[in-house]
Parts: sequence; structure tokens; C-alpha cells
Amino acid sequence: MIASCLCYLLLPAARLFRALSDAFFTCRKNALLAKSSSTQVEGDFAMAPRGPDQEECEGLLQQWREEGSSQVLSTSSEGPLVDKGLAQSSLELLMDNPGEQDAASEDKWSSRQLSDLRAAENLEEPFPEVLGEEPLPEVEGPMWAAVPMQTGPQYADCAVLPMGALAAEQWEEDPAVVAWSIAPEPLPQEEAPIWPFDGLGQLQPPPMEIPYHEILWREWEDFSAQPDAQGLEAGDGPQFQFTLMSYNILAQDLMQQSSELYMHCHPDILNWNYRFANLMQEFQHWDPDILCLQEVQEDHYWEQLEPSLRMMGFTCFYKRRTGCKTDGCAVCYKPTRFRLLCASPVEYFRPGLELLNRDNVGLVLLLQPLVPEGLGQVSVAPLCVANTHVLYNPRRGDVKLAQMAILLAEVDKVARLSDGSHCPIILCGDLNSVPDSPLYNFIRDGELQYHGMPAWKVSGQEDFSHQLYQRKLQAPLWPSSLGVTDRCQYFSSCHPKRAERLKYSRDFLLQFRFCDVACQRPVGLVLMEGVTDTKPERPADWAPSVLEEDTLEPEPVFPRTVGTIQHCLHLTSVYTHFLPQHGRPEVTTMPLGLGMTVDYIFFSAESFENGNRTDRRLYQDGTLKLLGRLSLLSEEILWAANGLPNPFCSSDHLCLLASFGMEVTAP
Repeated sequence: MIASCLCYLLLPAARLFRALSDAFFTCRKNALLAKSSSTQVEGDFAMAPRGPDQEECEGLLQQWREEGSSQVLSTSSEGPLVDKGLAQSSLELLMDNPGEQDAASEDKWSSRQLSDLRAAENLEEPFPEVLGEEPLPEVEGPMWAAVPMQTGPQYADCAVLPMGALAAEQWEEDPAVVAWSIAPEPLPQEEAPIWPFDGLGQLQPPPMEIPYHEILWREWEDFSAQPDAQGLEAGDGPQFQFTLMSYNILAQDLMQQSSELYMHCHPDILNWNYRFANLMQEFQHWDPDILCLQEVQEDHYWEQLEPSLRMMGFTCFYKRRTGCKTDGCAVCYKPTRFRLLCASPVEYFRPGLELLNRDNVGLVLLLQPLVPEGLGQVSVAPLCVANTHVLYNPRRGDVKLAQMAILLAEVDKVARLSDGSHCPIILCGDLNSVPDSPLYNFIRDGELQYHGMPAWKVSGQEDFSHQLYQRKLQAPLWPSSLGVTDRCQYFSSCHPKRAERLKYSRDFLLQFRFCDVACQRPVGLVLMEGVTDTKPERPADWAPSVLEEDTLEPEPVFPRTVGTIQHCLHLTSVYTHFLPQHGRPEVTTMPLGLGMTVDYIFFSAESFENGNRTDRRLYQDGTLKLLGRLSLLSEEILWAANGLPNPFCSSDHLCLLASFGMEVTAP
């Protein structure tokens, strides 16, 4: 008897708990019904915990859904009056029919419960109490969008915000949603990543709304109408015009091996697929006729870059670095503008030579410009294009000079014409040397005295003068076995061409039949009857040939200069490496937050001294004329864009772009 009474006393409390749970899940479901289909909601609520009397919950949910109401309990309804009303209605329902849970009892229970709740909350718009009652009319109001946010555990997954520009889904105002609308808590702001390098300042990443294309805007500088040193305009007479781009695109493998250099970048912008799309967009935008690339990863080249560039109309040549390196250099040109004459890959590695034990490479192409048919019978000189990526190590300037000497020797061989002169030359790439450094001056001036120079000083990248031990350059810089002279020419290219050297016909050889050497019996010659037992008799009318004396001339000897190297290619830089409008030096890369210039485009032109540093033409035009260039940026501008790479520029270098014109002559 006591146990039975306890059961009757505990049952109302259990039903009270289920009623509150039902009300909560019901309001949750109605909120989702306004957004999702009924099938999806049922699937979501099928996973909700159910009590032993789950038929009551399902009946109540079914009743609310059929009525079409979107009603929910507000937070103010949780009070003693609600608990009392719910307990009283549940107790009356239990006493009336304690053992049966049919549809009638469900309707009766739902009606009483909703009535008590409405009385307790004093709602302005009453809830429908019976099945079949018409739903409330839709009320026009502000739009709402569900967004994930962190709220109290009591209202988890129920918060909404007024819909803004970022809302993806919309629905009209619903009483159930309005009742559960809670002001969102402010989200904690993420701390900005700290610049990891001490002493270099902090490079704060700008917010995404910063217009990178405006910060990194680069102007095109036009020289076509600017007179040169002789007062002539670059556009005089017919010209063959073309554009050339040089770009270090940052190999993905090298970036991952030196990840500490890119800690200021968001990981998404370092993804190769993102970077590849940006690079291709940059190629398409500038649309150069010749494209010289450095740090081209081999698998990316064959799988993505080469097919994409081929679709853009380029013919590509690639040279991977020697050894186990995975990147290299590429030169691409448009066959509609040029015809290939020859291609020479250059390897700087020499086995057994400590000076040249690095895996850097270069690529030299000789291209013949294709003149449009409308110009008639005219001709254009060939164009030699060289692309390279020199060793980075700032301490090994001796290696850099030796590598550059080999490249210049190859350019001298490819660009040399039959009369001994050179065709127009463009030399570009990442030389890992700053402007006005000894290596830079050697390329521009054609001469360098290196004996006793500290090796770190050659490139000027870093200052190691404070170190006690410093490697110094000794003469000769490279051995003669390398086959390169101190004038950066191959030995074979320096030999004089004699007219008789290639004359090996029968008549030419018969001239030596009765010479003095042929008539002398060699010492130790075996006597053979009918073969070596007779002495040739010289005819009376035979006269010694003049060629006999010429063939005995010794081969020329090329003495090595002491501590000096030279070249005769007459090169000058496209860029002046200074921004007069900003009063700042130009920058092509920004390692560790420090901007510097290491990328160059040199071309055939005679430079001349001019004290006016604001003059943009410090050279004398020759066969190859500079018509324009894409301006570079300063270090401050790159800092404002979070350095390199960034969402707009997907390499740690800036691209270099220049426009040239070549003289068109009649045959």
C-alpha cells in the first residue's frame, strides 16, 4: 500500500520533467521546421533521447506540426507558476486515467498543458489549443539567418541573428524563432601571429578587406617616345617589338624546406594549387612573348605548367638542376613571334672541382624573330636569351663568379656572329647579388679585379666583415682545365680560323708527298722489301709549298691575367634600382622581412656615366632598344601588403617585365 502511494506521488514529478523536455524539443523542432523539411527534422529528432512514454512526445510533436504553429516557450516561462500548473495538470490526468495512454488522453493532456502555460506567460497571442484551429497569419518583419555561435548551454543551437550580407538562407519571422532569439555573445578576437624573427620588427598581416591590387599597383613606364643619349627617339624606323618576363616563382619543395621564412603567411595562400592559379593569371595578364622562369619544380612543370603554357601558345624548354635537386630553369617563347635556332643547357657542376661543386644551372636560347609579311623583304638579327639561377650562399662569392663566367662563355659562343661581333643579348634571372655589388658591376662594366677580395663581398647580400676568418679570392680564380679564359670565353672560340685548316682533299695532301719530312727515313723503321726499302725520289719540277711552313706554326697561347676577369658583351640593366618618386630603392624580393633586389634583366646596350640619377636612360641604344618596363615596388609598400608571398602575389619574388624593339633592316 505504501509502495503504491509512493508510485502515485512520483509519477506526477516524472510527467512534469517529461513535459518540460517535450516543450523544449518541440520548440527546437518548430524552429527547424521553419527552415527544413519535415523529413529532415524527423531524422534529426529521431536521435533525441526518449523516455518510456515516447508515444506522448510523438503525439504532442505531431499535433503541433499539424496545427502549423511555430510556437515556443520563452525563457520567462520557467517559474514556479509553470511548474505548479504542469504538476497539477499532470496529476489530474494521472488520476483520471493512470494506466491508459491513448489519443484522447494525449489531446486532453496537451490542451490542459498549453492552457496553463498560456495563462502563466500572459502571451498577447494565444496558442492554438485544439486540433484543426487555423494557424496564425504570417507577420512581416526582419529576416533572420541561423549562425553557429557560443551561447549558454540552456540555449545551445537556438540563437539567431538579423540577416546581413553574409546570410546564406532566409525565412520569414516566426514566433518560435522570435521567442528563442538571444543576443549573441561577442566572439573572442584571434591574436595576430607574432613575427618570429627578433630584431626585424613585426609584420602584421592586414585584414582580408585590404585591396591588395591597389597596394601592389605597378605602373608601366613607357620609353618609346623618350630620346636617348644621341637625341634619337626609340621609335624611329620600323621595329620588331616584343616583351620579356623574368620570374622566380618559388618552388614548392624549397618553400617547404625553408618553412621558417614563410611563417607570416596564411597556410592557404601557400598551397600550390592556389599559387599555381595566381601565377597563371599573372602570365595571362601580362602576356609576354618570352618567359624566363626560375625555381620551376620538375613535377609541377611537366604536369601543370608546361601543358598550361602550351595552351597559351608557348613553346617551353626546361633544365632541371643537377644532383638530387627538384627544381630548375625554364625559357618559353611564342613560336608565332620567334623561331628556335639553338638551345644550350648549361651545367655549372664540374666533378672534382671544389669551386664548381654546386648544382645550379642555366639555359641559353638563340631565337630568330619572325617579321610580319607586310614589311616585305626585311630581316632582323637573331636574339640570344639567357636565363639562370646563381648560387644563393652569401659567403661563396667565388662560386658565383665562376658560375657567371661559364654562363657568359656560353652566351659568347651562341651569340657570336661570323664577323666576330655578337647579336643582341638578354641575360636575366635570379643572380643572388644586390645592385652595385662586385658581381653586378662585373656584368655591367665588363671587368672585375677580384684578387684579395673577401668572398662574401662579391654578392653584397650580407656583411661578414666582423668575422675573424674570411675566405679571400685568389688568382687564378678557376683552373685552365675548365676551358674558360679570363675573358669569359671558351678556348675553342678564341682560336684564329685559318683558311687551310679544313682543307683535307686529295690534292691538298699530295702537296706534302715530297716534302723534306716525307723524304727522310724514320729512325727504327723496319726494312720490308718492296715497301720500305726504297727512298722516294723528288721530281725535278717539284717546289716546296708555302703551306708547309704555315702548318708548323705553334698553336696560340692565351696568357692568364693576374686577378682580373673580363667580358665583351656590353650589357646594362633594364632597371635603375631606385624609385625617384618615392626616394626608396627598388625591391624584387623580401626574405625575413628585408627587401632587396636580386633579380635582373640585362640587355645589349652601351652604358654611359651620368650624374643625374633621375634620368631613366643611362645607356646608349644599339640594335636592341628598351621601350618600356614594369615598375618595381619599395620595401614599405610590400610591408603594407604583409610581405611576400601574399594573397595577391604568390611568390617570394616580384616578376620583372620589359618591352624591347629590334631594328629591322633591308637585305
